[in-house]
Amino acid sequence: MPIERLKALYVNTFAKEVSRMEQLSPSGSGRCYFRMQSELNRVMGVYNKDWKENRAFLAFTKHFLSVGLDVPEILAEDTENHIYILSDLGDETLYSYRCKYNEFTPDLIQTYKKAIKQLLLFQTRGGEGLDYSLCYPRAAFDRQSIYWDLNYFKYYFLKLAQIPFDEQLLENDFELFSRFLLEADADYFMFRDFQSRNIMLQNDKLFFIDYQGGRKGALPYDLASLLYDGKAAIPPSIRHELLDYYVGELDNLHIWDVDLFRKYYPAFVLVRIMQAMGSYGYRGFYERKEHFLQSIPYALKNLNWILNNVNLPIEIPTLWNVFEKLVHSEKLQAIKQHRLHVEISSFSYKNAYPPDESGNGGGFVFDCRCLPNPGRYEAYKHLSGKDRSVIEFLEKEKDVILFFEHITSIIDMAVQNYLARDFTHLSIAFGCTGGQHRSVYFVEKLARYLQTNYPVRISLKHTNQMNWE
Repeated sequence: MPIERLKALYVNTFAKEVSRMEQLSPSGSGRCYFRMQSELNRVMGVYNKDWKENRAFLAFTKHFLSVGLDVPEILAEDTENHIYILSDLGDETLYSYRCKYNEFTPDLIQTYKKAIKQLLLFQTRGGEGLDYSLCYPRAAFDRQSIYWDLNYFKYYFLKLAQIPFDEQLLENDFELFSRFLLEADADYFMFRDFQSRNIMLQNDKLFFIDYQGGRKGALPYDLASLLYDGKAAIPPSIRHELLDYYVGELDNLHIWDVDLFRKYYPAFVLVRIMQAMGSYGYRGFYERKEHFLQSIPYALKNLNWILNNVNLPIEIPTLWNVFEKLVHSEKLQAIKQHRLHVEISSFSYKNAYPPDESGNGGGFVFDCRCLPNPGRYEAYKHLSGKDRSVIEFLEKEKDVILFFEHITSIIDMAVQNYLARDFTHLSIAFGCTGGQHRSVYFVEKLARYLQTNYPVRISLKHTNQMNWE
C-alpha cells in the first residue's frame, strides 16, 4: 500500500515516525497526495503508478532547482515503489487567492505580474539544458501534440455536447490551424498547464507545480493558459494589461519579435481553450464529475469574446462555425453556474458577532476558544492565523485537526444541500478571543477547502483585522 510505503520512506529520511497523515482531495490526475506530519516537519508525500510521469517530474524539478526556479524541493524518492516526498507548499493557490476578491485589485494584478515574470524564466532559463527526451508523453508541442488536443476537443466535447459538424471539413481546418501554430518559433520550455491552480503562494512568494507534462514549444501557449483560465474570470481589460506586461518583459529579453508574438497569440488562446474544453467534456460529460461541467460556461464566455474581438490571419470557416454553434448551444446554456456565495468571517468575542448583510439571517458560528491560543505566546502576538509559524503551531495540535474535520462534515452537508436547492448565500463565522489567530486560521483553511471541492463563490472578511497587534 502506498500509505505504508510513504510512511517507511519518511522514517528512513527523517528518522521520525509520521504522527498524522491526510490524503488531499483528488484532482483530475491519477496522482495521490498525502500531507505527512511529525513534530519535526510537515511534508507532501506523492504516489503515482505512472513511472514515466514520475521520471519527468523528478528530473524537471531537479533541473529547475539547479537554475534557481521556485518549485518544490525533493526530499526523498523511491522510484521502484512510485513514491516521493516533497516540501509542503501549503494550500494557498493563485486561484484561491484570486477567489477572495470580487474584483481585480492592484495587489491581485501585481501578483499575476509576478507569476508572468516567473513564467518567462521557466520558458527561457528553465529550457536551457533540460533533457527533453524525458518529456511525457511527447518531447515537443509538435503536429502530433496539437492533433491530440484538437481531437480531444472533437471527440470528448463536440460529440458529447451533440454539436453537429462536417468531419472532413473540420479536419481540413484542423490541418490549416495546426500549420499556422507550427509556424511560431517553438524552441522554449512549454509549461503546458500554466494556470492559477498550479501556482502556490507561500509567505508572499510564488512556487510552481504540475509541470511534468511540459515539453518544447512556443511562448504564447502558457500565457494563454494563465490569462484564459476559465474560472479565474479575468476581465478583458485586465487580460490586455497582463498581455502588455508580458510583451514588455519579452521585448526586454530580445528573444522573440513582439509583433510575431501578438500575431500567433490568439491562435494559441484558441487551442488552449479547445484543450480545456476537451478535458471538461471528458471529466464532465463522460465521467460525470459536476465541477468540470461548471467550468464550461466560463470557457464559452472566453470563446465568445474571442469570436467577437479577434481576427485570425487564416481562414478556418468550419472550425469558426463550430465555435459559433458552441456559444449558442441550448444544451450548453442549460448548464447552470451555481450561484452560491459563501461568506466566511473571523471575529473577536470581545466585540460583536459579524453582521449578516445577506438578509437571510442565519448561518454557522464556530467558537474556536476551546483550542490552544497562539496569542498567549510572545512569538506569535504580532502575527495572525495567516502566518506560517502560527499555522504550524496550530496544526501540531490534534484537537485543531479534529475540530476542522468535524466542521467540514457539517459544512459539506450544508453546501451540497444548498447547491442542490440553488440557494444563493451561506454565511460561516469563526470566533476566538482576539479575532487574530485561531479564527483567522480556520477562515483561510475553510476557504481553500471549499474552493477546491465545490463550485462556489467565496468572500472572506476578517472583522477585527484593524486591531491586530
